[in-house]
Amino acid sequence: MVGISSVGAYIPIYRLKWKEIGAMWGGKAPDGERAVAGYDEDAITLAVAAALDCMRTTKGALDGLYCASTTSPYREKQNAAIIAGAVDVGNVECRTADFAHSLRAASIAVRAAFDTVNSASARQVLVTASDCRVGAPKSKFEQILGDGAAALMIGSEDLLATLEGEYSVFREFTDLWRTQNDAFIQSAEGRFIEEAGYVPLMRESIAELMRRYTITPGDIAKVVFYAHDGRSHASIAKALGFEKSQVQDPLYSRVGNTGSAAALITLIAALEEAAPGDRILFANCGDGCDALLFRATERVSELRTARTMKDRLSGTIPVSYGKYLEWRDLITVETPSLPERSEPSLSSRWRERRTISSLYGVRCLKCGAPQIHPNGQAVRVCVACQAKDEFEMYKFSDRTGKLFTYSIDHLQPTKNPPGLNGVVDFDGGGRLVCELTDYDPACARVGMPVEMTFRKLSQGEGIVNYFWKAKPRNELARP
Repeated sequence: MVGISSVGAYIPIYRLKWKEIGAMWGGKAPDGERAVAGYDEDAITLAVAAALDCMRTTKGALDGLYCASTTSPYREKQNAAIIAGAVDVGNVECRTADFAHSLRAASIAVRAAFDTVNSASARQVLVTASDCRVGAPKSKFEQILGDGAAALMIGSEDLLATLEGEYSVFREFTDLWRTQNDAFIQSAEGRFIEEAGYVPLMRESIAELMRRYTITPGDIAKVVFYAHDGRSHASIAKALGFEKSQVQDPLYSRVGNTGSAAALITLIAALEEAAPGDRILFANCGDGCDALLFRATERVSELRTARTMKDRLSGTIPVSYGKYLEWRDLITVETPSLPERSEPSLSSRWRERRTISSLYGVRCLKCGAPQIHPNGQAVRVCVACQAKDEFEMYKFSDRTGKLFTYSIDHLQPTKNPPGLNGVVDFDGGGRLVCELTDYDPACARVGMPVEMTFRKLSQGEGIVNYFWKAKPRNELARP
Protein backbone atom coordinates (compact mmCIF):
# COMPACT_ATOMS: atom_id res chain seq x y z
CA MET A 1 0.00 0.00 0.00
CA VAL A 2 1.36 3.40 -0.97
CA GLY A 3 0.51 6.87 0.25
CA ILE A 4 1.77 10.06 1.84
CA SER A 5 4.13 9.59 4.77
CA SER A 6 5.12 13.21 5.43
CA VAL A 7 4.18 16.72 4.30
CA GLY A 8 5.85 20.11 4.23
CA ALA A 9 5.09 23.59 2.96
CA TYR A 10 6.69 27.01 2.80
CA ILE A 11 5.00 30.38 2.39
CA PRO A 12 7.28 33.47 2.20
CA ILE A 13 6.70 35.94 5.04
CA TYR A 14 6.25 38.98 2.77
CA ARG A 15 2.73 40.10 1.81
CA LEU A 16 1.50 42.58 -0.80
CA LYS A 17 -2.01 43.91 -0.15
CA TRP A 18 -4.49 43.78 -3.02
CA LYS A 19 -5.65 47.28 -2.15
CA GLU A 20 -2.14 48.63 -2.59
CA ILE A 21 -2.05 47.20 -6.11
CA GLY A 22 -5.46 48.68 -6.81
CA ALA A 23 -4.46 52.07 -5.45
CA MET A 24 -1.41 52.12 -7.69
CA TRP A 25 -3.57 51.82 -10.80
CA GLY A 26 -6.48 53.95 -9.59
CA GLY A 27 -8.88 51.06 -9.15
CA LYS A 28 -10.64 49.29 -6.32
CA ALA A 29 -9.69 45.97 -4.83
CA PRO A 30 -11.25 43.75 -2.17
CA ASP A 31 -9.55 42.84 1.07
CA GLY A 32 -6.84 40.27 0.53
CA GLU A 33 -3.15 39.83 0.03
CA ARG A 34 -0.64 37.74 -1.88
CA ALA A 35 2.54 36.08 -0.70
CA VAL A 36 5.70 37.54 -2.23
CA ALA A 37 9.01 35.70 -2.41
CA GLY A 38 11.87 37.77 -1.03
CA TYR A 39 14.53 39.34 -3.21
CA ASP A 40 16.81 36.36 -2.49
CA GLU A 41 14.19 33.66 -3.10
CA ASP A 42 13.12 31.75 -6.20
CA ALA A 43 11.40 28.48 -7.07
CA ILE A 44 14.44 26.47 -5.95
CA THR A 45 14.89 28.12 -2.55
CA LEU A 46 11.15 27.82 -1.88
CA ALA A 47 11.29 24.11 -2.78
CA VAL A 48 14.28 23.56 -0.49
CA ALA A 49 12.43 25.15 2.45
CA ALA A 50 9.33 23.00 1.85
CA ALA A 51 11.45 19.85 1.40
CA LEU A 52 13.31 20.43 4.68
CA ASP A 53 9.99 20.98 6.44
CA CYS A 54 8.75 17.68 5.01
CA MET A 55 11.91 15.79 5.96
CA ARG A 56 11.83 16.71 9.65
CA THR A 57 9.95 13.51 10.46
CA THR A 58 11.39 11.32 7.71
CA LYS A 59 13.56 8.31 8.49
CA GLY A 60 16.10 6.88 6.07
CA ALA A 61 17.64 8.20 2.88
CA LEU A 62 15.64 9.27 -0.15
CA ASP A 63 15.48 7.09 -3.23
CA GLY A 64 14.03 9.84 -5.41
CA LEU A 65 13.42 13.57 -5.52
CA TYR A 66 11.07 15.12 -8.08
CA CYS A 67 10.82 18.87 -8.65
CA ALA A 68 7.66 20.36 -10.17
CA SER A 69 7.66 24.01 -11.26
CA THR A 70 6.82 26.28 -14.17
CA THR A 71 9.33 28.93 -13.05
CA SER A 72 12.54 27.01 -12.36
CA PRO A 73 15.56 29.29 -12.88
CA TYR A 74 17.36 26.85 -15.17
CA ARG A 75 16.08 25.55 -18.49
CA GLU A 76 19.08 23.37 -19.30
CA LYS A 77 20.29 22.21 -15.92
CA GLN A 78 18.43 19.92 -13.56
CA ASN A 79 16.82 21.94 -10.78
CA ALA A 80 15.96 18.81 -8.76
CA ALA A 81 19.68 18.07 -8.40
CA ILE A 82 20.24 21.47 -6.76
CA ILE A 83 17.41 20.79 -4.32
CA ALA A 84 18.74 17.30 -3.59
CA GLY A 85 22.15 18.73 -2.78
CA ALA A 86 20.71 21.39 -0.49
CA VAL A 87 18.57 18.98 1.52
CA ASP A 88 21.44 16.46 1.68
CA VAL A 89 19.49 13.42 0.51
CA GLY A 90 22.13 11.04 1.85
CA ASN A 91 21.95 8.68 -1.11
CA VAL A 92 24.09 9.14 -4.21
CA GLU A 93 21.78 6.74 -6.07
CA CYS A 94 18.79 9.04 -5.50
CA ARG A 95 16.98 9.49 -8.81
CA THR A 96 16.19 13.14 -9.52
CA ALA A 97 13.82 14.53 -12.14
CA ASP A 98 12.22 17.83 -13.16
CA PHE A 99 8.53 18.08 -14.05
CA ALA A 100 7.75 21.33 -15.84
CA HIS A 101 5.74 23.28 -18.42
CA SER A 102 2.34 22.64 -16.83
CA LEU A 103 0.36 23.79 -13.81
CA ARG A 104 -0.45 20.07 -13.44
CA ALA A 105 3.26 19.27 -13.06
CA ALA A 106 2.94 18.61 -9.32
CA SER A 107 0.20 15.99 -9.56
CA ILE A 108 1.97 14.37 -12.52
CA ALA A 109 5.10 14.12 -10.35
CA VAL A 110 3.07 12.73 -7.44
CA ARG A 111 1.56 10.04 -9.68
CA ALA A 112 5.03 9.16 -10.97
CA ALA A 113 6.25 8.87 -7.38
CA PHE A 114 3.33 6.57 -6.50
CA ASP A 115 4.12 4.36 -9.49
CA THR A 116 7.80 4.23 -8.54
CA VAL A 117 7.13 3.23 -4.93
CA ASN A 118 4.32 0.82 -5.87
CA SER A 119 6.65 -0.99 -8.26
CA ALA A 120 9.22 -1.39 -5.44
CA SER A 121 11.77 0.58 -7.46
CA ALA A 122 12.07 2.99 -4.52
CA ARG A 123 11.09 3.05 -0.86
CA GLN A 124 10.35 6.75 -0.59
CA VAL A 125 10.29 9.62 -3.06
CA LEU A 126 10.09 13.30 -2.19
CA VAL A 127 7.98 15.50 -4.48
CA THR A 128 8.40 19.28 -4.32
CA ALA A 129 6.25 21.86 -6.08
CA SER A 130 7.06 25.56 -6.16
CA ASP A 131 6.41 28.62 -8.26
CA CYS A 132 7.18 32.35 -8.44
CA ARG A 133 5.01 33.36 -11.39
CA VAL A 134 4.87 36.99 -12.50
CA GLY A 135 1.83 38.76 -13.89
CA ALA A 136 2.19 41.83 -16.06
CA PRO A 137 1.77 45.11 -14.16
CA LYS A 138 -1.88 46.23 -14.10
CA SER A 139 -3.07 42.78 -15.15
CA LYS A 140 -5.41 40.58 -13.12
CA PHE A 141 -2.56 38.13 -12.55
CA GLU A 142 -0.56 40.74 -10.67
CA GLN A 143 -3.12 40.45 -7.89
CA ILE A 144 -4.21 36.81 -7.93
CA LEU A 145 -0.80 35.14 -8.18
CA GLY A 146 1.24 34.22 -5.09
CA ASP A 147 4.53 32.52 -4.29
CA GLY A 148 4.86 29.30 -2.30
CA ALA A 149 5.98 25.69 -2.18
CA ALA A 150 4.79 22.30 -0.99
CA ALA A 151 6.41 18.91 -0.51
CA LEU A 152 5.01 15.39 -0.12
CA MET A 153 6.92 12.27 0.88
CA ILE A 154 5.54 9.27 -0.99
CA GLY A 155 6.21 5.90 0.60
CA SER A 156 4.70 2.64 1.81
CA GLU A 157 5.32 2.80 5.59
CA ASP A 158 4.07 5.00 8.45
CA LEU A 159 1.53 6.68 6.19
CA LEU A 160 -0.56 9.75 6.94
CA ALA A 161 -2.91 8.95 4.07
CA THR A 162 -3.24 6.05 1.66
CA LEU A 163 -4.04 6.28 -2.04
CA GLU A 164 -7.38 4.57 -2.68
CA GLY A 165 -8.00 5.54 -6.27
CA GLU A 166 -6.86 7.61 -9.21
CA TYR A 167 -8.03 8.77 -12.60
CA SER A 168 -6.20 10.93 -15.14
CA VAL A 169 -7.05 12.34 -18.53
CA PHE A 170 -5.24 14.67 -20.91
CA ARG A 171 -6.93 17.39 -22.91
CA GLU A 172 -5.11 19.88 -25.08
CA PHE A 173 -6.70 23.20 -24.19
CA THR A 174 -5.13 26.64 -24.43
CA ASP A 175 -6.15 28.65 -21.38
CA LEU A 176 -2.95 30.02 -19.81
CA TRP A 177 0.46 29.89 -21.41
CA ARG A 178 3.94 31.35 -21.70
CA THR A 179 6.30 30.85 -24.61
CA GLN A 180 10.05 30.78 -24.21
CA ASN A 181 10.19 34.51 -24.92
CA ASP A 182 7.27 35.57 -22.72
CA ALA A 183 8.03 37.32 -19.45
CA PHE A 184 4.39 37.30 -18.33
CA ILE A 185 1.46 34.89 -18.38
CA GLN A 186 -0.83 35.02 -21.41
CA SER A 187 -4.50 34.12 -21.05
CA ALA A 188 -7.59 33.34 -23.07
CA GLU A 189 -10.89 35.05 -22.24
CA GLY A 190 -12.14 34.08 -18.80
CA ARG A 191 -15.63 32.91 -19.72
CA PHE A 192 -14.25 30.73 -22.53
CA ILE A 193 -11.77 29.14 -20.11
CA GLU A 194 -14.46 28.26 -17.59
CA GLU A 195 -17.28 27.15 -19.87
CA ALA A 196 -15.28 25.32 -22.55
CA GLY A 197 -12.34 24.03 -20.59
CA TYR A 198 -12.04 24.16 -16.84
CA VAL A 199 -15.53 23.37 -15.55
CA PRO A 200 -16.36 20.48 -17.97
CA LEU A 201 -12.93 18.91 -17.46
CA MET A 202 -13.11 19.01 -13.66
CA ARG A 203 -16.71 17.77 -13.55
CA GLU A 204 -16.02 14.85 -15.89
CA SER A 205 -12.80 13.81 -14.13
CA ILE A 206 -14.18 13.93 -10.61
CA ALA A 207 -17.42 12.23 -11.66
CA GLU A 208 -15.50 9.41 -13.35
CA LEU A 209 -13.27 8.89 -10.31
CA MET A 210 -16.31 8.67 -8.05
CA ARG A 211 -18.08 6.28 -10.45
CA ARG A 212 -15.09 3.96 -10.72
CA TYR A 213 -14.70 3.68 -6.97
CA THR A 214 -18.41 3.77 -6.12
CA ILE A 215 -18.41 6.83 -3.89
CA THR A 216 -20.83 9.71 -3.50
CA PRO A 217 -20.28 13.34 -2.42
CA GLY A 218 -21.45 12.33 1.06
CA ASP A 219 -18.52 9.89 1.36
CA ILE A 220 -16.01 12.75 1.00
CA ALA A 221 -14.85 14.69 4.07
CA LYS A 222 -12.92 17.29 2.06
CA VAL A 223 -12.56 18.06 -1.62
CA VAL A 224 -9.37 19.77 -2.79
CA PHE A 225 -9.06 21.13 -6.31
CA TYR A 226 -7.16 23.68 -8.36
CA ALA A 227 -8.70 26.80 -9.84
CA HIS A 228 -7.19 29.85 -11.51
CA ASP A 229 -8.81 32.25 -9.03
CA GLY A 230 -11.33 32.43 -6.22
CA ARG A 231 -14.32 32.98 -8.52
CA SER A 232 -13.51 29.89 -10.61
CA HIS A 233 -13.00 27.89 -7.44
CA ALA A 234 -16.45 28.86 -6.15
CA SER A 235 -18.03 28.06 -9.52
CA ILE A 236 -16.67 24.53 -9.72
CA ALA A 237 -17.51 23.82 -6.08
CA LYS A 238 -21.13 24.68 -6.81
CA ALA A 239 -21.15 22.71 -10.05
CA LEU A 240 -19.77 19.58 -8.37
CA GLY A 241 -22.58 19.53 -5.81
CA PHE A 242 -20.42 19.53 -2.67
CA GLU A 243 -21.47 21.33 0.49
CA LYS A 244 -19.53 24.44 1.39
CA SER A 245 -18.16 22.72 4.51
CA GLN A 246 -16.66 19.98 2.34
CA VAL A 247 -14.63 22.35 0.16
CA GLN A 248 -11.13 23.10 1.43
CA ASP A 249 -10.19 26.79 1.45
CA PRO A 250 -7.61 27.34 -1.35
CA LEU A 251 -6.12 30.30 0.58
CA TYR A 252 -6.29 32.55 -2.49
CA SER A 253 -7.13 35.65 -0.41
CA ARG A 254 -4.20 35.05 1.98
CA VAL A 255 -1.51 33.58 -0.25
CA GLY A 256 -2.68 33.78 -3.86
CA ASN A 257 -2.55 31.23 -6.66
CA THR A 258 0.83 29.54 -6.18
CA GLY A 259 0.80 27.78 -9.54
CA SER A 260 2.06 24.21 -9.54
CA ALA A 261 2.18 24.26 -5.71
CA ALA A 262 -1.40 25.50 -5.21
CA ALA A 263 -3.23 22.18 -5.14
CA LEU A 264 -0.62 20.49 -2.93
CA ILE A 265 -0.66 23.36 -0.42
CA THR A 266 -4.44 23.00 -0.19
CA LEU A 267 -4.11 19.22 0.19
CA ILE A 268 -1.67 19.66 3.08
CA ALA A 269 -4.08 22.05 4.79
CA ALA A 270 -6.86 19.46 4.38
CA LEU A 271 -4.71 16.67 5.84
CA GLU A 272 -3.88 18.84 8.86
CA GLU A 273 -7.61 19.15 9.59
CA ALA A 274 -8.54 15.55 8.75
CA ALA A 275 -9.61 12.85 11.17
CA PRO A 276 -8.59 9.19 10.83
CA GLY A 277 -10.72 7.52 8.18
CA ASP A 278 -11.62 10.72 6.35
CA ARG A 279 -11.64 10.56 2.57
CA ILE A 280 -10.09 13.48 0.68
CA LEU A 281 -10.79 13.95 -3.01
CA PHE A 282 -7.98 15.78 -4.81
CA ALA A 283 -8.10 17.15 -8.37
CA ASN A 284 -5.53 19.16 -10.28
CA CYS A 285 -5.82 20.45 -13.84
CA GLY A 286 -3.72 21.83 -16.68
CA ASP A 287 -4.01 20.37 -20.20
CA GLY A 288 -5.87 17.55 -18.52
CA CYS A 289 -6.78 16.52 -15.01
CA ASP A 290 -5.43 14.23 -12.28
CA ALA A 291 -8.03 13.10 -9.75
CA LEU A 292 -6.84 11.18 -6.68
CA LEU A 293 -8.71 9.70 -3.72
CA PHE A 294 -6.96 9.59 -0.34
CA ARG A 295 -7.99 8.12 3.00
CA ALA A 296 -6.47 9.49 6.20
CA THR A 297 -4.87 7.01 8.61
CA GLU A 298 -4.53 7.08 12.38
CA ARG A 299 -1.23 8.92 11.98
CA VAL A 300 -2.90 11.97 10.45
CA SER A 301 -3.73 13.27 13.94
CA GLU A 302 -0.01 13.89 14.45
CA LEU A 303 -0.16 16.79 11.99
CA ARG A 304 -2.30 18.82 14.39
CA THR A 305 0.48 18.92 16.96
CA ALA A 306 3.18 19.77 14.42
CA ARG A 307 3.74 22.98 12.46
CA THR A 308 0.45 23.67 10.67
CA MET A 309 -0.61 25.89 7.79
CA LYS A 310 -1.94 28.38 10.35
CA ASP A 311 1.58 28.67 11.78
CA ARG A 312 3.08 29.09 8.31
CA LEU A 313 0.69 31.95 7.56
CA SER A 314 1.35 33.87 10.76
CA GLY A 315 3.91 36.61 11.42
CA THR A 316 3.92 38.26 8.01
CA ILE A 317 5.82 41.37 6.92
CA PRO A 318 4.12 43.85 4.55
CA VAL A 319 5.96 44.84 1.38
CA SER A 320 5.23 47.90 -0.73
CA TYR A 321 4.26 47.76 -4.38
CA GLY A 322 7.45 49.57 -5.35
CA LYS A 323 9.55 47.05 -3.45
CA TYR A 324 7.72 44.22 -5.19
CA LEU A 325 8.48 45.73 -8.62
CA GLU A 326 12.15 46.08 -7.73
CA TRP A 327 12.43 42.54 -6.40
CA ARG A 328 10.92 41.16 -9.60
CA ASP A 329 13.14 43.37 -11.80
CA LEU A 330 10.05 45.01 -13.28
CA ILE A 331 11.48 48.53 -12.93
CA THR A 332 14.95 49.96 -13.42
CA VAL A 333 16.48 51.54 -10.33
CA GLU A 334 19.78 53.24 -9.69
CA THR A 335 22.61 50.72 -9.47
CA PRO A 336 24.97 50.79 -6.46
CA SER A 337 28.20 52.69 -6.94
CA LEU A 338 30.18 50.16 -4.94
CA PRO A 339 32.11 47.38 -6.71
CA GLU A 340 30.03 44.33 -7.52
CA ARG A 341 30.53 41.08 -5.67
CA SER A 342 33.03 38.82 -7.43
CA GLU A 343 31.43 35.63 -8.70
CA PRO A 344 32.94 32.28 -7.67
CA SER A 345 34.46 30.20 -10.43
CA LEU A 346 32.86 26.94 -11.48
CA SER A 347 35.92 25.03 -10.27
CA SER A 348 35.77 26.61 -6.79
CA ARG A 349 32.03 25.91 -6.62
CA TRP A 350 32.82 22.28 -7.37
CA ARG A 351 35.60 22.00 -4.77
CA GLU A 352 33.43 23.59 -2.07
CA ARG A 353 30.16 21.96 -3.15
CA ARG A 354 29.36 20.29 0.18
CA THR A 355 29.72 23.58 2.05
CA ILE A 356 27.78 25.55 -0.56
CA SER A 357 24.97 23.01 -1.01
CA SER A 358 24.44 21.62 2.49
CA LEU A 359 26.62 23.88 4.67
CA TYR A 360 29.04 21.16 5.77
CA GLY A 361 31.99 21.95 7.97
CA VAL A 362 34.08 19.61 10.09
CA ARG A 363 34.33 18.39 13.67
CA CYS A 364 37.64 17.67 15.33
CA LEU A 365 38.07 13.98 16.16
CA LYS A 366 40.40 14.85 19.00
CA CYS A 367 38.46 17.50 20.96
CA GLY A 368 35.05 17.45 19.26
CA ALA A 369 34.98 21.13 18.27
CA PRO A 370 32.79 21.87 15.20
CA GLN A 371 34.15 24.49 12.81
CA ILE A 372 33.54 25.86 9.35
CA HIS A 373 35.60 28.11 7.10
CA PRO A 374 33.61 31.22 6.12
CA ASN A 375 34.59 30.82 2.45
CA GLY A 376 33.94 27.09 2.32
CA GLN A 377 37.64 26.24 2.18
CA ALA A 378 38.98 23.11 3.84
CA VAL A 379 39.91 23.32 7.51
CA ARG A 380 43.17 21.54 8.32
CA VAL A 381 44.08 22.76 11.81
CA CYS A 382 41.59 22.68 14.70
CA VAL A 383 40.95 26.15 16.14
CA ALA A 384 40.49 24.66 19.63
CA CYS A 385 43.26 22.09 20.11
CA GLN A 386 45.42 22.66 17.00
CA ALA A 387 45.21 19.02 15.94
CA LYS A 388 46.05 18.70 12.26
CA ASP A 389 43.97 16.82 9.67
CA GLU A 390 41.93 14.95 12.27
CA PHE A 391 38.35 15.77 11.26
CA GLU A 392 35.00 14.27 10.29
CA MET A 393 32.28 15.95 8.22
CA TYR A 394 29.75 17.97 10.23
CA LYS A 395 26.56 19.60 8.90
CA PHE A 396 25.57 23.07 10.09
CA SER A 397 22.50 23.75 7.91
CA ASP A 398 20.16 21.93 10.32
CA ARG A 399 21.65 23.60 13.41
CA THR A 400 20.08 26.51 15.23
CA GLY A 401 22.13 29.25 16.83
CA LYS A 402 22.26 32.74 18.25
CA LEU A 403 23.44 36.04 16.84
CA PHE A 404 26.74 36.79 18.56
CA THR A 405 27.19 40.20 16.95
CA TYR A 406 26.11 42.02 13.80
CA SER A 407 26.63 45.09 11.65
CA ILE A 408 24.10 47.09 9.64
CA ASP A 409 25.44 48.15 6.23
CA HIS A 410 23.53 50.97 4.52
CA LEU A 411 25.89 50.87 1.54
CA GLN A 412 25.68 47.14 0.84
CA PRO A 413 24.29 46.55 -2.68
CA THR A 414 21.05 44.75 -1.88
CA LYS A 415 17.42 44.93 -3.01
CA ASN A 416 16.30 45.08 0.61
CA PRO A 417 18.52 47.71 2.26
CA PRO A 418 20.08 48.03 4.69
CA GLY A 419 22.13 44.85 4.62
CA LEU A 420 22.61 42.91 7.84
CA ASN A 421 25.75 40.86 8.35
CA GLY A 422 26.18 38.80 11.47
CA VAL A 423 28.28 36.31 13.37
CA VAL A 424 26.29 33.19 14.26
CA ASP A 425 27.27 30.95 17.15
CA PHE A 426 25.71 27.55 16.51
CA ASP A 427 24.15 25.52 19.30
CA GLY A 428 26.60 22.73 19.94
CA GLY A 429 29.59 24.74 18.73
CA GLY A 430 30.87 26.40 15.60
CA ARG A 431 30.79 29.98 14.34
CA LEU A 432 29.93 31.44 10.93
CA VAL A 433 30.01 34.94 9.48
CA CYS A 434 27.08 35.28 7.07
CA GLU A 435 24.28 37.49 5.78
CA LEU A 436 20.88 37.64 7.47
CA THR A 437 17.53 37.65 5.72
CA ASP A 438 13.81 38.04 6.55
CA TYR A 439 14.63 40.60 9.22
CA ASP A 440 13.86 44.13 10.31
CA PRO A 441 17.13 45.87 11.29
CA ALA A 442 15.31 47.84 13.99
CA CYS A 443 14.71 44.62 15.91
CA ALA A 444 18.03 42.87 15.37
CA ARG A 445 19.72 42.16 18.68
CA VAL A 446 22.63 40.24 20.14
CA GLY A 447 21.48 36.81 21.28
CA MET A 448 18.59 36.65 18.79
CA PRO A 449 17.77 32.98 17.98
CA VAL A 450 18.45 32.19 14.31
CA GLU A 451 18.28 29.27 11.91
CA MET A 452 19.81 28.70 8.50
CA THR A 453 17.96 29.08 5.20
CA PHE A 454 19.02 28.35 1.60
CA ARG A 455 18.88 31.52 -0.50
CA LYS A 456 20.17 33.22 -3.63
CA LEU A 457 23.42 34.99 -2.90
CA SER A 458 24.13 36.50 -6.29
CA GLN A 459 23.63 35.96 -9.99
CA GLY A 460 26.24 36.70 -12.60
CA GLU A 461 27.55 35.32 -15.85
CA GLY A 462 24.37 33.30 -16.27
CA ILE A 463 24.85 31.34 -13.03
CA VAL A 464 22.63 31.57 -9.93
CA ASN A 465 24.83 31.35 -6.84
CA TYR A 466 23.08 29.88 -3.81
CA PHE A 467 24.33 29.77 -0.24
CA TRP A 468 23.01 29.68 3.31
CA LYS A 469 21.89 32.73 5.26
CA ALA A 470 20.64 33.13 8.81
CA LYS A 471 17.10 34.24 9.59
CA PRO A 472 15.22 34.91 12.85
CA ARG A 473 13.85 31.76 14.46
CA ASN A 474 10.42 31.50 16.12
CA GLU A 475 10.10 35.26 16.12
CA LEU A 476 10.38 37.90 13.41
CA ALA A 477 12.92 40.65 13.79
CA ARG A 478 10.36 43.36 13.25
CA PRO A 479 8.57 46.00 15.37
